[in-house]
Amino acid sequence: MAVLMVLALAGCGPGSPSVPTPAPGGKAAPAVPVSVAKAVSAPLDRTLPVVGTLFARDEATLSAEVEGTVEKTFVEFGDRIREGQELALVDTDSYSALAAQAAARVAQSKAAAVSAEHELARQQQLRSNGIASPADLDLAVANADQTRAAVKAAEAAETVARLNLSRSRIRAPFDAAVAERIASAGDFARPGTPMFRVVNDKVLKFIVQAPEANAPDIRKGQEIRFGVDAFPGRAFKGSVFLISPQVSAATRMFSLGALVTNADLALKANTFARGEVVLERDVPTVLAPLDAIVTSSGFSRVFVVSNNLALSRDVVVGRIRGDRQEILKGLAAGETLAVSGLNKLRDGAAVTVRPNAR
Repeated sequence: MAVLMVLALAGCGPGSPSVPTPAPGGKAAPAVPVSVAKAVSAPLDRTLPVVGTLFARDEATLSAEVEGTVEKTFVEFGDRIREGQELALVDTDSYSALAAQAAARVAQSKAAAVSAEHELARQQQLRSNGIASPADLDLAVANADQTRAAVKAAEAAETVARLNLSRSRIRAPFDAAVAERIASAGDFARPGTPMFRVVNDKVLKFIVQAPEANAPDIRKGQEIRFGVDAFPGRAFKGSVFLISPQVSAATRMFSLGALVTNADLALKANTFARGEVVLERDVPTVLAPLDAIVTSSGFSRVFVVSNNLALSRDVVVGRIRGDRQEILKGLAAGETLAVSGLNKLRDGAAVTVRPNAR
């Protein structure tokens, strides 16, 4: 009896052929009728699932650059604006008057300089004829130098006045939309007082996190496909243009960003999105029918039918593609799988293939 037990245990080791388990009473269990289908291979893109947020590519808070009362505001939040467009005026009338005053001083100093140059030329001529005294010539030279310096000072003051006049007009730095109007007409502004917050939402940045194990797979120019809750079923695309040089020590992830053209302005900044990075295109991939896959407690398996036996096989599954699912590990293309009667099967169970098998 002990010898028989040893032989029985030896026959149950790894690599031993599976045999039908006898039914109670020593009779073999009846064969389970099943339908079958083959695992196939198809070229599919290898991708990395990601989640992240869409940010505006360019965003700015426009502040006052001069001191004064806000005279007018021309836009409200949600308005589309163009680069260089006037958004508000900060005491522009006063700065316009100061610029005009500075221009008048320039004209005045230039006229004085012309008169001084003429007087200098006259004194030089008189001195060459021995008529003018050295003191008169020295005075004319000093006066000419002084008026030249006065012209430069007046021109510098005019430049500052015109610069302040220009700065009194708040302008859009780029094509954008107004996200927030902070200041109103009548407010008193000082340099640095926030006036508007604007965002360029025609081009967005899709910022996501990727596991450090995938760092060698990520390259600039790769396509990112994603969707947002606001448009179910609609696919959006972008291309990788930013890759972080470091991995977070807390999450073991690194950031990457894709530029997304938002020509129809459907997408809004700060929207949550789910998608995938296309790592490699047209990779031969094994696909199995969904009906052939049994998933329990996070583990998946299939029953491979060979020589009228159902052999249990653990597999690693990927994405669902129609009525099939990617098999990343554990199955080869061409193997025959049971697709019906799975709840009656166990490893090594005898089966009969139905004539209408696929």
